[in-house]
Amino acid sequence: MTKVIIDGQELDVPPEYTLLQACEAAGAEIPRFCFHERLSIAGNCRMCLIEVKGGPPKPVASCAQNVRDLRPGPNGEPPQMFTKSPMVKKAREGVMEFLLINHPLDCPICDQGGECDLQDQAMAYGVDHTRYHENKRAVEDKYIGALVKTSMNRCIQCTRCIRFSAEVAGVSELGATGRGEDMEITTYLEAAMTSELQSNVVDLCPVGALTSKPYAFAARPWELSKTPSVDVMDALGSAIRIDARGREVMRILPRTNDDINEEWISDKTRHVVDGLRTQRLDIPYIRENGRLRPATWKEAFAAIADKMRPAKSERVGALAGQLAGVEEMYALKAMMTALGVKNIDARYPGSPLHPKHGRGSYLFNSTIAGIDQADAIMLIGCNPRREAPVLNARIRKRWRQGNVLIGVVGEQADLTYSYTYLGAGPDSLTPMIDHAPAKAQKPMFIVGQGALNRADGAAVLAQAAKAAASLGVVKDGWNGFNILHTEAGLVGALDIGFVPGEGGLDTGAMLKANALDMLFLLGVDEVDVPAGAFVVYIGTHGDRGAHRADVILPGAAYPEKSATYVNTEGRVQMTTRAAFPPGDAREDWAILRALSETLGCKLPFDSLPALRAAMYAAYPHLMRIDQIAPGAAADIQNLSKLGGTIEKSALVSPVSDFYFTNPIARASAVMAECSAIAKAAAQKLTLTAAE
Repeated sequence: MTKVIIDGQELDVPPEYTLLQACEAAGAEIPRFCFHERLSIAGNCRMCLIEVKGGPPKPVASCAQNVRDLRPGPNGEPPQMFTKSPMVKKAREGVMEFLLINHPLDCPICDQGGECDLQDQAMAYGVDHTRYHENKRAVEDKYIGALVKTSMNRCIQCTRCIRFSAEVAGVSELGATGRGEDMEITTYLEAAMTSELQSNVVDLCPVGALTSKPYAFAARPWELSKTPSVDVMDALGSAIRIDARGREVMRILPRTNDDINEEWISDKTRHVVDGLRTQRLDIPYIRENGRLRPATWKEAFAAIADKMRPAKSERVGALAGQLAGVEEMYALKAMMTALGVKNIDARYPGSPLHPKHGRGSYLFNSTIAGIDQADAIMLIGCNPRREAPVLNARIRKRWRQGNVLIGVVGEQADLTYSYTYLGAGPDSLTPMIDHAPAKAQKPMFIVGQGALNRADGAAVLAQAAKAAASLGVVKDGWNGFNILHTEAGLVGALDIGFVPGEGGLDTGAMLKANALDMLFLLGVDEVDVPAGAFVVYIGTHGDRGAHRADVILPGAAYPEKSATYVNTEGRVQMTTRAAFPPGDAREDWAILRALSETLGCKLPFDSLPALRAAMYAAYPHLMRIDQIAPGAAADIQNLSKLGGTIEKSALVSPVSDFYFTNPIARASAVMAECSAIAKAAAQKLTLTAAE
C-alpha cells in the first residue's frame, strides 16, 4: 500500500490505483466522461483534472496516472493531491466550456435527458454562460444497426463505444475517422453492428449521441417505476432492472453484479420488450371442431376435467418449458403426484442430466466468476457467443489477460478470441481420457447442450467426465467441470426432481406418437407434440405450444410475476413483479392451484408464501437467495460410469439463431430485424470467404 494525502486526508491505497480511484477512495467526487472501470484508459475528455503538489505546474489527468508514479515530498512526505483547489475549478470549467462549444442545446428532445452525465456535470462543474458565438460543428447521423440510434452532433469523442466494441464485445466494428474537430465515430461503410452485446454502448455513452432506437421517444426516466429483477433469456441469470410505466414494461437495463454479468447484458435481454406486448394470450381458449374459441376459466377447467376422468395415470404426462419458474414447476409436480402421474420432465429429448447423479453433475461448478481464475478452458459442444454472450465476454476478458489456453471441440465458430480447434465430434475427447494431468493449475471444461441433447448424450457426458478426471479438471480446491445450460428453468427443475418417477416416461418417450392420452405443457414451445394426445398449454404467447393445444390457459411472463430461478452455476435468484399480466391471464402457480381443485386433488397452499414455505421445507437450499449450494466433486465420478457408445457426428450448438430462442423473442419485431441483419451478415461473410 502507498500512503497519499488527498484534500488534507491521509490514507493508504494500492500503488496500481489511478489517481482518480485514489481520490474516490478518499470520498472525493471526480467528474469524468471517457474513463470507465472496465475499459482501457484513453484520457480523452480531460474532465478528471486534479492538482498534484510537487508535480507539473498544471492540472493532471487523474485517470491516466498511477499512484506509483507520484513523487514524494522533498523530505519524504506522502504525495499530495487536491481536487477542489482554484486551479482545479478553473480547469474543469474550461474543459466543460470546450466540450459544450459544439454540443447542441437539444436536451428537451434528447432521450438521454434526465440521466445524462453531461447535463449533471455541466450543472456541477460548468459555468452559467458561454463565450462562444460561432457556428457549431454539424455531423451527419450514422446508421449502425437496428438497435442503436445515433445523434452524432452530440458526440464528445470519449471513445467509450469504440473501446467497448474492441475490448469487451471483441468485434472491432466501431472506429474513428478524421482528427480534431473533424473526428467522427462510425462503422465501416456505415454497416450495421453485429455483436450480440452492441446495445451496451448506449449505457456507456455519457451523452445522447448513442441512444436506444427501439425505445426512442417512448418515455422519460422520471415517469418509470424501476424494479430490480433477473434475466431469463439464457441460463446466466444476469442482473437487470425493469422499467415500467403503468401496466406496460418500457425497457430493460443492466444492473451491476460482478459475480455474473458485471454490468453488461445481451441485446436479446434488453430489446425483447416489444415481444412482451405481441401475440399475448390474455383469455382461455378451447379447441372445438378444429378451431380455438375464447372461453371462461370455468369452461376451460371443465373441459380439462372431462378429459382427465377417463384417463389412466400412466397415459398422462407433464412437460415444463425453459422459462418456467421453480414455484410453478413445484405446483405442477405436486399436482401430478396427487394424480398418480409419473410422466414428468423438463429436459430436452436425449439429455442425460439427472438429479440422481448429484447436483455437481449438472452445474457450472467453478462458478461464472471462476473463469477469471482458469488458465486452460475447453469448450465442448457449445458456442458461448450464441448461447450466453455475457459469459463469452467473460472468457474473452480472461483471454485478453494472457496465460490461458482455450480449446474447442464442436463447431468452429468466431468466438471473438483465438483458440485451438481439436475436432468436431465427441471422438476428439478420446485421446484425453488416458492423458497425463494438465500442466495448468486450474483447468476448466465447459460442456454445452450441443454435447448432451443427442442420442449418445450420456456417452459423451461420460467421455467428458473421464477426460476431466485424467487432466486434473477436478481436484482439491478446484472443480472445473462445468455444464453450460441454455434454458433458465432447467437447473431449478433438476433441483426439485422434475424428472420421471420410477417407470415414468421421459421427454422423448412422451413425444412419441400415441404415447399419451393427456399432456400438460407448462410454457413448452421448443418441441413438436404429435397428434393423439389432448394437450393443455399454460403459457404466455401464441407460439408452437399454443398452436398444438386443445385448451389454452394464459399465464404470466417473467416481468409479471415473482418467481424463483436457479442459474447455470446453481445460484438461487428471484424475479420481482414489475407489471401485471394482460386481460384474464394469471400467474402459473395460481392457475395450477385452481385447476387442481377442479381435478379433485386440491393443492395444500392458497398463496405464494404458503407455496414457498412448502417448497423450502422440501428443498431448503432454495430459500438462500443469491447463494450457491455447491455440488460435490464425487458427482463428476458418477458421470464417468454412464454407459453407451459415442457417435462420430459433429457436436452442434442447439442455438442456431441467437435472436429466436424462446416465444417472447420470436414475438418481437426488433428481434426479427436483428435476426435478418445477422443472417445477411453471415451470408455476406460466407460469399466473401468463397471468393
